[in-house]
Amino acid sequence: MHPQKKFHLIFSLVMATIMVFLMTFVITTVNVGWGPHFLAAWARAFAIAYVVAAPVIFFVAPLARNITARILGVQP
Repeated sequence: MHPQKKFHLIFSLVMATIMVFLMTFVITTVNVGWGPHFLAAWARAFAIAYVVAAPVIFFVAPLARNITARILGVQP
């Protein structure tokens, strides 16, 4: 695999992990609180969100990079 493609894949997986971890933690805490079912609810939310987020980041990150470059008037 080409190093740039490998970088993009690993970046997408890491970014998805960080974002999904934080967002599902916050939203699960708000919705469920620190009760006995928190961990199970959080794990379920994380698993569902990660399956969605990783591919979305993989495909949308280049678009976001290009839009940002266009806004700033720089090369992507």
